[in-house]
Parts: sequence; structure tokens; C-alpha cells
Amino acid sequence: MTGRYYEEFEVGETIEHEKRRTISERDNQQFCDMTMNQQPLHLDAEFAAETQFDGRLVNGLYTMSLAVGLTIPDTTDGTIVANLSYDNVEHPNPVYHGDTIRVQSTITDKHETSDGERGIVTMHVEAFKVNDPEEPLVCEFDRTALSLKREHAD
Repeated sequence: MTGRYYEEFEVGETIEHEKRRTISERDNQQFCDMTMNQQPLHLDAEFAAETQFDGRLVNGLYTMSLAVGLTIPDTTDGTIVANLSYDNVEHPNPVYHGDTIRVQSTITDKHETSDGERGIVTMHVEAFKVNDPEEPLVCEFDRTALSLKREHAD
């Protein structure tokens, strides 16, 4: 277990997640297949080549899911009760096969539950494309999690 208990989160702190991932065509295809999303912009090279993007884009929900997954070891691995919400999701720049993504999380809010037994933590998650020298932001959102408190952990 590598996640943090409620007490270990500090509002204003930014966590730079070390683990990164290069997204393959197979990753995108498999995600689209599993979610039954057959959008040609993700899967049809000829169709996508005729769009403003000049090629297939990685499914935005995969990009978001990957961003969440890359944060788990440093935030909620083994210390989460539940994810409560994902809000304000944006995809300001496209992601293509072969792009490598890094993620950072900034803790924006935390408060105890009404019974004081657990805590609610909100973090602003940002994913960047590191194989581009400008490291453009490709996905951002707010994630709110219900977290165990150290003093109430089993």
C-alpha cells in the first residue's frame, strides 16, 4: 500500500507522479473495444486523416483514465474508500498513438466527513504530453475521493 491517509494530504501541495506511460495503438484500440466506442476519429485512419487532426486521436476517456491510474500509487492506493466525483474535465490538446503522458496532482481541498471518521480530498489532476518540447496540457479534471483516516484504519 502506497497511498496516503487523509491526514497526509496538504492543501496546495503538488504531487509530481514519477510513473509515465507511452500510449500505443493497441492501448487505444483495446479501450475503444472494451467500452464499445467505435468513433472513427479513434479507429479509422482514412477518416481521421481527413479531419483537422490529420490522424487518429487517442480516446479522451482513456487519456483521463490513464491519468487517474498514474496518480493512484502516490495518492489513494489502499487508502481510498471510494471515488466520489470527477468534475470539470477538459481535453485542451489532442493525444496521438506514441505520445508519452506524465501527470501531476494538486490538492485543492480537504475536509472531514460529518462523523469525523473519514476525509474527503479533492485534487486537480493535470496530464501533459512529454514527447512534445512544450509539454502541452492534454487533460485536466478535479477528482474527489473519500479517504481513510490513519486513526480509523484497521
